[in-house]
Amino acid sequence: MSIEADIILMQRLADVAAEASLPYFRGQPAIEQKADLSPVTVADRAAESAMRRMLERDRPSDGIYGEEYGVSASRSGRFWVLDPIDGTRAFVAGRPIYGTLVALVEDTRPILGLISAPAAGDRWLGCTVGTPRTTHNGRPVRTRACEGLGAARAASTHPLLFSAAGHAAFQRIGRSVTDMLFGGDCHNYGLVASGSLDLVMEEGLKPYDWAALVPVIEGAGGQVTDWRGRPLTMADTEGRVLATGDARVHEEALARI
Repeated sequence: MSIEADIILMQRLADVAAEASLPYFRGQPAIEQKADLSPVTVADRAAESAMRRMLERDRPSDGIYGEEYGVSASRSGRFWVLDPIDGTRAFVAGRPIYGTLVALVEDTRPILGLISAPAAGDRWLGCTVGTPRTTHNGRPVRTRACEGLGAARAASTHPLLFSAAGHAAFQRIGRSVTDMLFGGDCHNYGLVASGSLDLVMEEGLKPYDWAALVPVIEGAGGQVTDWRGRPLTMADTEGRVLATGDARVHEEALARI
């Protein structure tokens, strides 16, 4: 199967997820609380179910790693990693920057990633196979040059999502940047790829939260690692993510963490 065929399928997955979730947007769907205390709605489940049906039909040998319905085995060594609604709280509140995340993983590393924010009209797609590349709504994008942490525009979903030790590290970064924004979930990472933000720092993410983000940012010239500077893999258990657009910002942030 060619990477171009996988890209076409990834776009179709985002389309069916949008078709499943958008009818519930600003419709005040009922919220349930999962065992990890995170929220889930019928829209989350409908979007993941739609993507799983397509994958089971079109890529029956590939595995699926989804937030809502778990893991199905892979015979090919490849996995499609799905987060049907990243930012469920934003979705329920009617904020249009929630997103659907889709990644294709080979040998524990994501090679294709897609961030789809259908209510906002944004879609980023990144590829690290061959020549790395990322598009936003079909047009090539690059991260912006930033001379250092002091000139960086940064973002994180919420300071209360850090552990005590993680929050101390986050404060060191937050005090060093020129501006820190909160909220945004996966949309922040797309903005790094497009050159509007320079850094995103988060903790406690699961593979379905970060897998799609890696090719999007790396394909645009940026870096995504854990807080020790190591590549993220599906075996990661800490979920400590540092994403930057410029290597100088990344190096300085790692030193301060």
